[in-house]
Amino acid sequence: MIKNNIKYEFGGKLRAVRERKNITLKDVAASAGVSESLVSQIERNKVSPSIDTLLTLADVLGIDHEYLFSDYKKTKKVSVLKNGTGGTLTQNQVTLNQLSRTEDLSEDHSMEAFMLDIEIGGEKGDMEYGHAGKEFGLILEGCCELVYGTETYLLEKGDTVSFPSDIPHTLKNTGHERLKALWIITPPRLLFARK
Repeated sequence: MIKNNIKYEFGGKLRAVRERKNITLKDVAASAGVSESLVSQIERNKVSPSIDTLLTLADVLGIDHEYLFSDYKKTKKVSVLKNGTGGTLTQNQVTLNQLSRTEDLSEDHSMEAFMLDIEIGGEKGDMEYGHAGKEFGLILEGCCELVYGTETYLLEKGDTVSFPSDIPHTLKNTGHERLKALWIITPPRLLFARK
């Protein structure tokens, strides 16, 4: 007995739509420019079609591509960090409280979010070097200066900022109260101690 090793099975959806629309295998095959035998084997998940053939069959049958692939979108992971379980990192006058971090750090779009708390006069960053990635910040309380390369930007409550991280940069609390900000970095680079 031959074992079916096809991981992604689209045949059932194709056959169900074809039968519901009362279209014959022969008509689908002719419209798609493939053999009737191939369409039959695809519908029974005996063969894995090329993406071109699969999309052509979907178009012939009027199947939305989103619907065709909908079963496979549900396998993505959701990262939940329960309140009080995130890590905390404190360096000098800066405290970072982890909000979220994608689990698979090899992903192209992995990110890390944290609450940034900088005491009056405190500073985060380094003017000697940057790092790969991008950053986004939302100032929640206080004001600060972002020094980015040779430019300086004043940021106040409600302001947002985003920039490539490869240019040396620092964020300094220049106000008269603690600075609080929501900060997101991609890819993740900080190692938090789990509580």
